[in-house]
Amino acid sequence: MTLPRRTVLTMGLAAVAAPVVAADPAQPYLALALQVACDAVNADATPEAARERIARSITRVGTQVRASVGFLKGFMGVDPRLVVLPEYAFTGFPSGESRALWQAKAAFDPKGREYDQLAAMAQASKVYLAVNAYATDKAFPDLYFQVTSILSPSGDVALTYRRMISLFAPTPFDVWEKFLDIYGYDAVFPVARTDIGTLAAIASEEVLYPEIARMTAMKGAEVYVHPTSEVGSPELTPKEITRRARAVENMAYVVSANSAGILGTSIPAASTDGMSKVIDFGGKVMAVAGGGETLVAHAVIDLPALRSARRRAGMSNLVSRQPWRAYAPAYGLAEGV
Repeated sequence: MTLPRRTVLTMGLAAVAAPVVAADPAQPYLALALQVACDAVNADATPEAARERIARSITRVGTQVRASVGFLKGFMGVDPRLVVLPEYAFTGFPSGESRALWQAKAAFDPKGREYDQLAAMAQASKVYLAVNAYATDKAFPDLYFQVTSILSPSGDVALTYRRMISLFAPTPFDVWEKFLDIYGYDAVFPVARTDIGTLAAIASEEVLYPEIARMTAMKGAEVYVHPTSEVGSPELTPKEITRRARAVENMAYVVSANSAGILGTSIPAASTDGMSKVIDFGGKVMAVAGGGETLVAHAVIDLPALRSARRRAGMSNLVSRQPWRAYAPAYGLAEGV
């Protein structure tokens, strides 16, 4: 029997018997889910006006990142190494705009002004910076993707993850065969192996889908960055339940940054405000923010403790007990469902 291409690819990935566990030179460090307001570009009449608003927003947030990193280093006595910003923090989301107009107003060029500013932001604060934005792709000039990038302290791009499940943007699966031909399957669910651990990304509501995180768990993901823009609630919302579940089932930290409201649209600004948080690999909420712009959601990422737990024999080591290859045929047979 000839299996569909996606089945073959899935089985190839599932052949990994257990996630990669890195050596232990890394020290504990501070991660910050920085809760900042989004100044949306929807009301801007021209792409030029939108781009100027974006530039001002990046400058404002860059100042907040530098100040927050400096304050937390002195307050905690631990170096901040990772900062996660909210989903589409510099643009908001499309609301009635055509694809072409939104691309002109709000999609970043990977080699353009906005990413240059963001790279400088990471360099200035000497942190890994996780940013979610709509971005163009030279391989697909008529499309944009929603992309989570992690920029290193040197300003280089350590990770590029194109959101796989979306209502407001095309995804790699919409152009599946061409995407695989150009980038390969490893680019669909990438990880970044860095000196602060193996990093991976989950975009917003994708936290509701266990497969998104699981694909990178099989590559050894230790810390998930989760840019989101959602209803912040002290109640256990679906996203909150699954945020904790993703941490538990993958034995990984989750650094989840929500917006501090979206300004400049007809939607009440505080509809997406609050509850940014850091969750440890046992599902415990280590820090949580209230409403408004705040640096409260910060916590220590203890990589040695995580790696020790992943090497420990026992029922609590959930990831090591997974029979990955057993699942591959069932996913392949689900084609078209």
